[in-house]
Amino acid sequence: MAALPERARDVVEYRKSGLSLNHIQGCPLGCAYCIRHTYGLWDARLPQALMSDAEAVEQFVSHRYFRPHDTPLQVFNRATDPFLPGVREHLFAVLEDLDSRELTNHMLVITRARMNVSDCERLNALRHLKVTLLFTYSGIGDKRIEPHPAQTVVNSMRLATAHAARRYRTIFYWRPLVPGLNDTTAHLARAAVLSGWADATVFTGLFYRDEIADYYRANGLPEPYQETARRKIVPETLERRILARFARRPSGAPPLFRKTSCAVSYVHGLPDYNGHYGINELCDICPAAQLDMCARAHQVPTAPQLHEAAAGLPEAAHMHVTEVTERAAQVEGLPSEQPRYYLQHRLAFQIHDAAHPHRQRRHGRADLGWESANG
Repeated sequence: MAALPERARDVVEYRKSGLSLNHIQGCPLGCAYCIRHTYGLWDARLPQALMSDAEAVEQFVSHRYFRPHDTPLQVFNRATDPFLPGVREHLFAVLEDLDSRELTNHMLVITRARMNVSDCERLNALRHLKVTLLFTYSGIGDKRIEPHPAQTVVNSMRLATAHAARRYRTIFYWRPLVPGLNDTTAHLARAAVLSGWADATVFTGLFYRDEIADYYRANGLPEPYQETARRKIVPETLERRILARFARRPSGAPPLFRKTSCAVSYVHGLPDYNGHYGINELCDICPAAQLDMCARAHQVPTAPQLHEAAAGLPEAAHMHVTEVTERAAQVEGLPSEQPRYYLQHRLAFQIHDAAHPHRQRRHGRADLGWESANG
């Protein structure tokens, strides 16, 4: 553990879609854009356990950000794939431990690996957790960038979705979309077809961070952008093409969402736990019933309520609420994204960092590729 890079030592980390447990680290799939670059773990190809599953779960549920039945959770979404042969039993040990505690939290499981019928049966035996399987698919054909065969995840998604009378839900996680790489008319048409094999679809772009750009350059890979960004990149024209293509699907096709939490909440019949309803231009593609549910759940907190929610966090001692509108609360003085995500999920309301403003219609994405005056 001590030999790991500093960020990799934190096995519990708050990410935008949930509190994430990562005590197994290492992945052989070799996706060139993997977030492991940013944790100093790119060369770790063999999954290894940093502690026992029981110890990890105890750290998880005793973490200051963990709230029973409330905090959205994720497992092995940062440094490995949960359904790799050497990881699968750890995944089920964690899920079954949490479920035995009768916790009803959201549980997001992101994979592109091979699943089998036994996996579906074990997932379906969980009685309390709200499990969502997110099947990562990009359609990238360049094996230097994505060597793992895409058909594997397609088969897993079809198997999991077709499983009879399931309690878990499935999402076609279409990412990363990169102009010039996987955005041809044929790519979009293929994705539209595949979207019929899940309960909902989310599309998103590429995290193109400095560490990933360095890897691309060092290995002679085609650079997707001339600059990096701290947020995912989804150019405006690409989004328009995606929406237009998906609008041509048959009536009754599973819905398309821009945000992960919107889709996860939808498939479980709940309002968005990230409170995106306040950013109402995000909602123009949501089903009407979901939009109505999110509207009824939308509550704008006051500044004192924000401070009350942050009272138990030492790292929020210097937080200052600069503005609260119907769309979002803007704060400053937080040392990282993690306490902001905690507040966002606790209040189901958008909390923005004044140092990194969210621009209208850009949906919390990078500015790259958004040129229009109103964008």
